[in-house]
Amino acid sequence: MGTLLLGSYLLGEQGQARKGWGVAFHEDTIEETGPNGMLKEKYPRYEVLDCTGKIISPGFVNAHMHCYGVLAHGITVPARIDSFESFLDDFWWPLVENRIDYKMIEVTTRNAVMELLASGVTSFCDVLEAPYAVPGALETQARVLDETGMRGVLSFEACQRISDENGLQGLNENRDFYLNYQRHPRISGMMCIHTTFTCDKDFIRKAKALAREAGSGIQMHLSESKYEPAQCLGNHGNLPVELYDELGILGSDVLASQGVKLEEREIDIIARRGMNIVHVPLSNCEVGGGVSPVPKLLDKKITVALGTDGYINNFFEVMRGAFLIHKAFSENPEVMPAETVFTMATEFGGRALRKWKTGVLKAGYKADIITIEPALPTPLNADNIYDQLILYCNPVNVKEVFVNGRLLKKGGRLPDFDEQAVRKDVQEQALRLWEDIR
Repeated sequence: MGTLLLGSYLLGEQGQARKGWGVAFHEDTIEETGPNGMLKEKYPRYEVLDCTGKIISPGFVNAHMHCYGVLAHGITVPARIDSFESFLDDFWWPLVENRIDYKMIEVTTRNAVMELLASGVTSFCDVLEAPYAVPGALETQARVLDETGMRGVLSFEACQRISDENGLQGLNENRDFYLNYQRHPRISGMMCIHTTFTCDKDFIRKAKALAREAGSGIQMHLSESKYEPAQCLGNHGNLPVELYDELGILGSDVLASQGVKLEEREIDIIARRGMNIVHVPLSNCEVGGGVSPVPKLLDKKITVALGTDGYINNFFEVMRGAFLIHKAFSENPEVMPAETVFTMATEFGGRALRKWKTGVLKAGYKADIITIEPALPTPLNADNIYDQLILYCNPVNVKEVFVNGRLLKKGGRLPDFDEQAVRKDVQEQALRLWEDIR
């Protein structure tokens, strides 16, 4: 038997908000959207979930995430961080990434899934940075996703900063994991490298060859600050996107996160090659990297998704950041309208991850569906619904979350999670990490 969700509004294709519409799905697949009355008449045997007063929406897609990042929230840094370079060299690499082990990976993945589901995120792409936890790091994460019912693309950030051998271990971790999970309905992998300043040309070519052979696609961090373009110009004589293009690795199967410091000629290459970008507005603020030229990317018809970067996992806050930051930066209140930000958080996220039909409520797509009960002080209508949703809603307003047709959040609660226990586990692992640093 299938399920009918009958709501006050349904957020459909091309930004259309349909009043009095719902969705019918069977098992893991959406069958139809349409007026509530029509659906009730057409599917009389389906279980009905009355969503009166609620918005029915595609689940959000977090296209760039670091689950382990929670361990560093609030940490005291025993060094002066005055640049992106010192952030990596003096803090993040030696004091965080290099200390991540299997237990930390397990508990932080569970915590991330809990936070993301609470926020209405139904699928995510994680980049794990733990050079001393291979092999088996991605399998550790996959067990958590299998247990919790979450949808995710898991990858290991391979690079040569430890050693060439360690870098190759990372590439093999990605390839083997992708091949082992090709038939899984909710879990997949992707080839992943770090940047042009931690990977040489031969290593990048090797990663792309493995990705092409497996069919996995490939992702990397791209120009998160002025540091990488400067290093790339100094080491190779061209900008990062130009270098990747020279190496022949760019295409629609490439997912690049950050994309903050991009020149016009790089944007043209990105558009021409059809590669995908993930915007992480709040994280870019934290590290002082700058503001990504997202409006320019969108004007070039580039697919730009949204990500949390493992920094603040409240996806409503991330959407608000994307909505507001570019208005201030460009001194133009008309850039980045709410409908555009919502599309980035849903449809473009699904498109960027490529693996499944997600991010849109339409026949044949996965039943990754959420309901939002706005509880607003002012009226909700089809003209203001996206502004109201992005500016004034929060995880507490997300009442139901379906992933692959399975109900994982019900009545605003996550029945499969002991929140206190999950938090306690993370605190214990954070103390382990922090004690070593002190």
